[in-house]
Amino acid sequence: MLKSKQKSKKKSQTNKEAQVPSVSKKELAAQQKKVERERKAMIQSFLTYGGVGAAIGLVLFFVADVKLAIAGGGGVAVLLVSCKYPRLAIWGFLIYMPFSGTITYWIGGGNALFQLAKDGFYIPGAIALYREIKAKKLPFLIPPQLGLALNILLLVCLMTLLFVNGAQQFGPKPDGKPLPMGLLGLKVFLGYIPLIGCTYYTIRNKKEFLWLTRTHVILAVICCGLGVVQYWFLSSGRCPGTRGYVGADLFKATLEAKCLVGGSLVFSPEVNMIRLPGTFVAPWQWAWFLIANLFFTFASAFNDPSFLWKILSFLGMALVFVNSVISGQRIALALVPVMTVILLVATGQITNLKRFIPIAVGLSILGFGAMALFPDLITERIDSFVGRWNASPPTDFIAHQAEFTSKGQAGFFGHGLGRATNSARMFGEIKLIETYYPKLLYEIGPVGVIGFLIFVTTLSYLGFKTYRSVKDKNLRGYGASYWVFVLFISYNTYYYPLDVDPVAVYYWVVAGLLFKLPDLDREVAQEKLEAEELGLLDEKGSSKKKQKKK
Repeated sequence: MLKSKQKSKKKSQTNKEAQVPSVSKKELAAQQKKVERERKAMIQSFLTYGGVGAAIGLVLFFVADVKLAIAGGGGVAVLLVSCKYPRLAIWGFLIYMPFSGTITYWIGGGNALFQLAKDGFYIPGAIALYREIKAKKLPFLIPPQLGLALNILLLVCLMTLLFVNGAQQFGPKPDGKPLPMGLLGLKVFLGYIPLIGCTYYTIRNKKEFLWLTRTHVILAVICCGLGVVQYWFLSSGRCPGTRGYVGADLFKATLEAKCLVGGSLVFSPEVNMIRLPGTFVAPWQWAWFLIANLFFTFASAFNDPSFLWKILSFLGMALVFVNSVISGQRIALALVPVMTVILLVATGQITNLKRFIPIAVGLSILGFGAMALFPDLITERIDSFVGRWNASPPTDFIAHQAEFTSKGQAGFFGHGLGRATNSARMFGEIKLIETYYPKLLYEIGPVGVIGFLIFVTTLSYLGFKTYRSVKDKNLRGYGASYWVFVLFISYNTYYYPLDVDPVAVYYWVVAGLLFKLPDLDREVAQEKLEAEELGLLDEKGSSKKKQKKK
């Protein structure tokens, strides 16, 4: 019996080998030579472009200063590499962005060129990738059904730019520089939409999809780990923060108090005022980074095929929870747990008791452990949140902002693009409107708001249909998490995360990943089909042989 089993195993292995298409030595050698040529070409390009950047940096070092030399030389090298390798540029853009605030203020000393460095990856990379896709006669806008809604929105924005910003520019008393302000406002508003197509074409298979999701888990762990160390430095007195400041300065974020990473912060424990920026420029950007990364870490924690990466993703989730408490950001403290519950329900994980119960127990242990270790800190954060809510409920705040913009409404196309965009203040006076849809109403009027609602509603609807069409359980889980993020940000009006990093980037990247899932689903289905065919052939072969022996 043992001999017959061994023979059947050997024959089944030979049957499997027979099904696998063999690659000739010549084909294998040709593939290896191609890979070697591409590697040599990339190394040569890096050396060439690096040399050009170094030469420019050396000139700027003697003409200007060190910071400008780093920005100029490094910027030229990045632009050249991004044009040559667009997919690599998109990867560089996504990896650089969470650290851009730290690099800007700790290396660049606040130089605006360092703040724009991420677009040095994005813009040439997106243009080069667009040209490549168009040369292959493929649609760059994914999915093509978005075209009508996007065209409507673009038409409204161009009409606002022409009839409002243009009229202001060439009027008798132009206020600032309305046209440059409008162009920058348009870039901030719609400039990252091409990331949908860039992400879709950058991710070519499931392996690259997992590379991207796991990269974001690593980024979340690193950035949140630095956030914890930043809090430790401040609480231990290694960084003074805003201790000892007087009056209103105790409550204002300042660059003078920056600590370890990131930009401006507030740390005044004597008045229970803490607002930390993590690795970003400002505290509220850090809050939205934490909220966004809850979705990334949650999706990977429940759906990554590797157990090790699931554990690392749960670590990332835990660090997101910890930072939402210690950072002093009330919006993160409120939304991170609420969104976790919504994701558990939306993705169906709450019904999977075998998986849900250990997670619920782990999160409970984390929560009660934090309360036991830092009771004063937890109590202070909760009291601060409740006190702020009672003093100025978000619903009243949003209603007040909407009333303010509706009363001052100027015509169908608003006051002009960029008129309420913080980054456009260099071109003239702007209005500070801290809620998103009232801000849009002020800039592009009711027609523009309707156009934007049509666009994000179409995006959300197509995203829902896309993820529901996916058959693979893990990919479907990723899709559900990403769709909830897209839906939440599409209709969120509290503050303006879609105007500023990181949500202004992550929103469109997640949409691109969402629309890529059907292609990955077909890849997984094909792999399963091939594996099943091999398995069925083996089982039939062995059963026939057993019947003969019987």
